[in-house]
Amino acid sequence: MTRNRIMTGAVLLLCTTIFSCGIPITTSTKYPIDVHYENEPIERPYSEIGWVEITSEDSLTAEQTRDKRMMQRGNDAKTKELLMARLVIKAQKIGANAIINVKYQYYTTVKNEGYMLKGLAVRYRGE
Repeated sequence: MTRNRIMTGAVLLLCTTIFSCGIPITTSTKYPIDVHYENEPIERPYSEIGWVEITSEDSLTAEQTRDKRMMQRGNDAKTKELLMARLVIKAQKIGANAIINVKYQYYTTVKNEGYMLKGLAVRYRGE
């Protein structure tokens, strides 16, 4: 295996490991529906509506490829909150009053970076 392929695989594995550990995107923002991150217990009975997802993949900029420490990559906290707001709106449009198992994953390769934010839209029973 070439050194670049080994490095790319290591970076991808590291980023996937760091950003998909169930760490909440934010804990302070309040949304109009309940948001439960991956592995959070749900104590109310619910019915599943369906998965909602936001994804994007972009080519790295010249600045991002020059920075070998990868400090210029990924989404900041404000951007993640905006993405979560978009996910909430998608869930509301299909009748959900909560999103569960929310998961954010970021990945990067030598030439690209991307993210996936998804969750299961649900409706609490009796509401």
